[in-house]
Amino acid sequence: MEKVKKFFSEKNTVKSATIILVVTLLISNFLGLIRDHFLAQKIPTNLLDTYYAAFRIPDLVFNILVLGAISAAFIPVFTGFISKKKFQEAWKITSSFLNIAIVVLIVCLVILFFAMPYLIPLLVPKFDPAKQQMTINLAQIFLISPIFFSISYILGGVLNSFKRFLAYSLAPLIYNLSIILATLFLADKYSVYGVAVGVVCGAFLHMIIQLPVVLKLGFKYQFIFDWKDKAVRKIGFLMLPRAIGLGSMQIMLIVYTALASAVSAGSVAIFNLADNIQTMPTVVFATSLATAVFPTLSEKVSLGKIDDFSRYIAKGIRTIIFILIPASIGIILLRAQIVRVILGSGHFGWQQTVDTANTLGFFAISLVAQGLIPLFARSFYALHNTKTPTIISIVSIIFSIILGLIFVKTQGVLGLALAFTIGSFLNAILLYFYLRKKAQQLITQEKNTAIFTLKILFSSAIMAAVIQITKILVEPSIDMTRGWGVLVQLICAIVIGSLVYFLLTWVLKCEEFGELKEIILTRFKLSSSKNKPSDSVSGFNEH
Repeated sequence: MEKVKKFFSEKNTVKSATIILVVTLLISNFLGLIRDHFLAQKIPTNLLDTYYAAFRIPDLVFNILVLGAISAAFIPVFTGFISKKKFQEAWKITSSFLNIAIVVLIVCLVILFFAMPYLIPLLVPKFDPAKQQMTINLAQIFLISPIFFSISYILGGVLNSFKRFLAYSLAPLIYNLSIILATLFLADKYSVYGVAVGVVCGAFLHMIIQLPVVLKLGFKYQFIFDWKDKAVRKIGFLMLPRAIGLGSMQIMLIVYTALASAVSAGSVAIFNLADNIQTMPTVVFATSLATAVFPTLSEKVSLGKIDDFSRYIAKGIRTIIFILIPASIGIILLRAQIVRVILGSGHFGWQQTVDTANTLGFFAISLVAQGLIPLFARSFYALHNTKTPTIISIVSIIFSIILGLIFVKTQGVLGLALAFTIGSFLNAILLYFYLRKKAQQLITQEKNTAIFTLKILFSSAIMAAVIQITKILVEPSIDMTRGWGVLVQLICAIVIGSLVYFLLTWVLKCEEFGELKEIILTRFKLSSSKNKPSDSVSGFNEH
């Protein structure tokens, strides 16, 4: 038990944190795919519309009031205190922020509970009255979740600041497990309402799993509302732009939901299911990296080490490119197989499979852009600048909404995915353009990054050809009308394509391949090089 406690509470390096987050998020997102598989199997697609639409308003409130404050404001401020060993002040700020956030959130949620019958018809005006009523009921149930999630994410912000990532990274895994179990055991009898129970229970467990480690770090809850404290007010000041940015993102999704509800029955579900699949590589790899490196970026800024700060960002860019360019190409080429394996059973028919696969293809084009956005945004937050990424986010979102309104008329749900993709690229490009002004070392790294990107594009192009050839060669030997046959073709294409890609990156001497190899060897204790420099920005090996 002592070893288990130590494993949960020990401090992580950036590299070990990234590994923990990648592995646990990989498992969690795999569970997310299983969750979507059972949702598509157990619940008719037109009813899934109500499930996904019901999340929009609770998510809007949570993102505006809490999530933006934690990622953009709480962690940098909290990290500044603990890096200077001012722990009592740090815990006092945590209690004040927690109490203020919960009170404000509860007031908003109570108002929304009674306002929901008036808001849902505006959100999904094309749903019939029965579907609108079901969406209202689900949304009112889902309003419970933001309370648990708010506490959970504040606790997670504490763990991130102390560079303890294991409990934090296990929380979404538990959340998905809860929804899966509810879908399996309650959906047949209670339909989407049974799944809603799993959502609320999962949010509670998401909070509980992180609490013991935070208490072990020394946190003692205080019933205080010191909103006049300079640090608390600074959190409020920093969170405001980020809250606006996240709110605008949720407004975009609300607009997309309304547009999708007018296309055809099941379109809201198709959009969300495709989105869930395409976010897996960005969440598992890019968001993991950005989350793991964020406390270190904040620390470098607080210590005035801007060159190190810049080199961490440059390293992150290359890592994301190394992973997400081939992932993007692979998903585009294998989109039909992926959707059929994950969703193609039960109530999910062939036409829904085709529509979801094509929507997934448009989403996948933007994986690299989506992966770079959290890294760039957190870099600005580390600089205590939430204004710039917020303005850029709002501009990109307005652009995406305008494109969505145009494209949906001719392309339906596909047009919404295309509009989202174009907006993501605009967001990433503008963020980088302004970030390089703050982190001058990025400019000196651009030539190396460009050469590295060309190597990755060449390797990915060869990989794409191999994937297509593998699909053709495997198909005659299997029954493509059966799920197992599609799975065999998918696995063969992924394995052979990945081997070719990694072989080519090794031949071309891409440094990220060596980094990946070292991580694998070290984790499996096959490498004897245990003692490396304690602050190696080139290898994300900070202690």
